[in-house]
Amino acid sequence: MTDFDLDLRAVEEQIDDEDGAGGGVVLGVLDGTTPPGRWAREATEEGSVLVLAVEGDVNELAGGFAGEIRDAGGDLIQFREFLVVAPPGVGIDRSRL
Repeated sequence: MTDFDLDLRAVEEQIDDEDGAGGGVVLGVLDGTTPPGRWAREATEEGSVLVLAVEGDVNELAGGFAGEIRDAGGDLIQFREFLVVAPPGVGIDRSRL
């Protein structure tokens, strides 16, 4: 049998780091009261999926952060009266729409 060195502490640290990597799902209202930069940071830096109830013109309200999220590799889609924003590395499956 071949000897190999397995550092279980290093593996546990990796698992702990990955468990806390994502920001979860954030529910909010897109009505212009939250600064656009906050939504962008929430998705791109904190790794959160945003589900935002749109109250107004979605193009106008999301215009301040949509490009930044797309440029970072994130994704956005309007579904009914909601804007769903996925962080980089998380895709939105549109196949059932």
